[in-house]
Amino acid sequence: MIQPVTIALDCMGSDHGPREAVQAAARLTLERDDLRVILVGDVDQLGPLLDELSYDPARLSLLHTPQWVEPEDHPRTVLLDKPRASILEACDVVAAGRASAVVTAGSTGAAILAAAQRLGRIPGVRRAALAAVTPTEQTHGPKKDPFALLLDVGATLDASARDLVTFAIMGSAYAAAISGNPAPRVALLSNGTEAHKGPAEVVEAHRLLSELRGIEFAGNVEGLDIPRGTVDVVVANGFLGNVVLKMIEGVGEVIADLAADAYARKYLWRLGLTLLSSGIEQIQAVMDWESYGGAPILGFTQPVIKAHGRSRAPAIANACKVAAKASRSDMVRVVERSVAQLPTDAEELLA
Repeated sequence: MIQPVTIALDCMGSDHGPREAVQAAARLTLERDDLRVILVGDVDQLGPLLDELSYDPARLSLLHTPQWVEPEDHPRTVLLDKPRASILEACDVVAAGRASAVVTAGSTGAAILAAAQRLGRIPGVRRAALAAVTPTEQTHGPKKDPFALLLDVGATLDASARDLVTFAIMGSAYAAAISGNPAPRVALLSNGTEAHKGPAEVVEAHRLLSELRGIEFAGNVEGLDIPRGTVDVVVANGFLGNVVLKMIEGVGEVIADLAADAYARKYLWRLGLTLLSSGIEQIQAVMDWESYGGAPILGFTQPVIKAHGRSRAPAIANACKVAAKASRSDMVRVVERSVAQLPTDAEELLA
């Protein structure tokens, strides 16, 4: 029998309020006997929402907190002003061993700061990395996943060579844990495939990754390689990664808009589009971020999964499943062991 994994779910601060998180948790308790959920938030709001739903009370509990991070709050100051904010309480639950992972659809900045304060970073990891999946033409791993992992996409805007190497290690460990790929191919995002291309930190990271054991380093890739899926994990600093991610999301939305608009326009174009509808539906399905659940914030001593702020119940439920899988696969310990293998001279050069 599989040992159940307990998730601390921060129910506050998302674009849709706590309703979607509560619905996701209730559904999970009925569908999955290997999951338990602790709902963290204002019980005065969570309780009435829960009363409307069917759920297994043996697999769900509430933790009251009167404070939470609003979308307009500044993450750094609000955590000082609100010491009982729901994201802090969720991290505390995990730090105390009552849960194995944190899931939130609230502020990314607040989640990173809360995890840093209450969970701490993995030894040797100086900066956290927010990862995201990107749709690809080629499939990856034994599960034939139609996406690759891109990190960082916003947590660390200016990354050193050391940070990029650490991101590569963490991305490889996460891809192996979630996709079941024993040897994910990892690459640096640059403006050319040659080892000397890119800014100084990318060139130095390329050299160090080429010498690092235990990671399948494929060198540099260019932007056009991301949708092609030539590698499993793409590493960049948070500024570049975020720009790429937003562009990919924008393309997906444009495809959806064009498809919808075509049906409202000329009949002949509608007829032609109908012939292509299966292909368009495939593209939309691959680019649907809700089906992937959430993005891991890597670098902390326990799994932290960030669901999109606009997430509805299915996406939050998927984020909880991802968190449980990351916990059950011992992904954090894999990262710890990999980071510990960084050569001492590399650490000195990258400091």
